Amino acid sequence: MTAHDWADHTTHSLRDDISEASVALLPLGAIEQHGGHLPLATDAWIAEGLSKAAMQRCDERVHVLRMPTQALGQGVEHMDWAGTLALSSATFEAMLYDLGASLARAGLRRVVMFSAHGGNLAAMATAALRLRRDFGLLVVQACYFDFPPPADALTAREAREGLHGGALETALMWHFAPQQVVASAIAHHASVEFEALAAFAWIGAESRPARFAWLAGDLNPAGVCGDARLADAALGARLARHYADALAAILTEAADFPLACLSPPAPGY
Repeated sequence: MTAHDWADHTTHSLRDDISEASVALLPLGAIEQHGGHLPLATDAWIAEGLSKAAMQRCDERVHVLRMPTQALGQGVEHMDWAGTLALSSATFEAMLYDLGASLARAGLRRVVMFSAHGGNLAAMATAALRLRRDFGLLVVQACYFDFPPPADALTAREAREGLHGGALETALMWHFAPQQVVASAIAHHASVEFEALAAFAWIGAESRPARFAWLAGDLNPAGVCGDARLADAALGARLARHYADALAAILTEAADFPLACLSPPAPGY
């Protein structure tokens, strides 16, 4: 694995380090409420930790340039909670587009946007499509929430319920930043999916085919949901390895993707 942090380069060394096969990895987090047991920067911690771990798992031939982790994300669903620093979807999309344009100017052709916050995904998708059209970039969008968890790591209920501040995020924080976890505040916060929507076959929070647009307080009055009591450092280490391996595979595929398959940028760009 040949990899470097973008911000550690000089302008001359960066120019010499970029090739058509180089992959820019853009970690995306958020600064938002995660209940009383996890810090506001939980998503940024996880994005940073998994992106670094994935780079170490890439084959030697894969050249990754890791961008600075973007700590601020789209946070409209958490705006009513103290500490949340929320960008609107339009602002976040514009930021991603401008970053992608900067990568294109530097000579990058391959970009992996990796989010540790599900609320970023809609703006990511729109920005990625615009960058594909305007600059001819290969833009891969990934969020570790969408990666299948390791077998038997989480209960079936927790896999569905723990959308925010549950066992998954808490375990990863026990692994990446245990000093940031407030153990005395860990609890189980049941999701509305199990409390009020059990009889609904189609409309639900995340695991049903039709989803309602939810604010954090809709899922549980505490603003978090899931059973954080199930988390520990050992589970966090297992999850970190698993998700980092998955991200490393995505980076490898992005490096191997035949750019000749892509149509040219839109006229005028």
